[in-house]
Amino acid sequence: MYDFNEKLAKLAVRYALDVQPEDLVSIEGSEVANDLMREMYIECVKVGAYPVVHSAIKGIGVAHLKLGNDNQLMHISPVMKTVLNQYHKRIQISADYNRQKLTLIPPEKTNMVQKNPEFPELIQIYQERIAKKEMKWVIVPYPCDAMAQEAKMDTQSYTEFVYKALKLDQDDPAAYWRNIEREQENKVQYLNNVESIHVLGEDTDLTLSVKGRPWENCCGHENLPDGEIFTSPVEDSVNGYIRFTFPGIYQGKEVENIYLGFKNGKVVKATAEKGQELLETILKIDNADVLGEFAVGTNFGITQFTKNMLFDEKMGGTMHCALGMGFPETKSENLQCAIHWDILKDMKPPGSKIIADGKVIYEEGKWLI
Repeated sequence: MYDFNEKLAKLAVRYALDVQPEDLVSIEGSEVANDLMREMYIECVKVGAYPVVHSAIKGIGVAHLKLGNDNQLMHISPVMKTVLNQYHKRIQISADYNRQKLTLIPPEKTNMVQKNPEFPELIQIYQERIAKKEMKWVIVPYPCDAMAQEAKMDTQSYTEFVYKALKLDQDDPAAYWRNIEREQENKVQYLNNVESIHVLGEDTDLTLSVKGRPWENCCGHENLPDGEIFTSPVEDSVNGYIRFTFPGIYQGKEVENIYLGFKNGKVVKATAEKGQELLETILKIDNADVLGEFAVGTNFGITQFTKNMLFDEKMGGTMHCALGMGFPETKSENLQCAIHWDILKDMKPPGSKIIADGKVIYEEGKWLI
């Protein structure tokens, strides 16, 4: 697989996370990605850190959901509590043996852990540690058969797609992402002075306030691949309606042709061509009917929807919103939510615009600033 594992491990450990000697590092993923986890571990050891690998065995997650009683499903692992409360760096590897493994599991079972009163508190502590720079995290992909199937590619072609999206084909991938950071900074500085956003497009007329909400420049420090600019809207400011043109993917299940209507920040209408029941279930989660994120994808090197939001939300010519939890670093007040669900909209069709304080700054997939 080329020099994929070694190059990605070096990029994640030394650039994205800047792992330091004696850092506690959690490396998490499926056994499908054991080769990559091994390289991450080796790279951390070379730096002088203290890495620990958490490798999920095929099938145990499904067995837990099928056989566990309510108390077992609500249980939060003390190991995970330690990671979120005490570790300095966290590497999460996106890989799976079967992307449809939860299809027959009722949503109320997969969401049971969120009923544990400790869960939102633990997530809030984790987010606050990230905002204070006490914890850094990165999500990276591993090109496996299941992901390739979802993307409707053979595994070799998907591997090449992932390799190029990560810019591992560059002589110095870290230098590429540093350059992206510089290029995006002017847009972030402009948007930091904006108070209102108005989105127009297919079945879309949405307004929201971003006054006092800083924008984040995403350039490979938390997601690899990367390429987006985002903030958290003022919670009660979202009004109007929006239709998302790509399926929403939730725990491997698809919700298609999602239409959301908002009034004073809350979802007041929600329909889907497919997955209506699941959409309604998601919106019943506490504070999931509020937007925690508004973002624009800036990576024009990713041109294909793959049903993997790690790639899809970065696509140039798209925007996305997330229902649920926002981010402390963008001054979100919606931090008591168990989910953060990204949903994607194509902004290239005629008439698609993003207007900031009355000025068109983005039109039909292209930045005007």
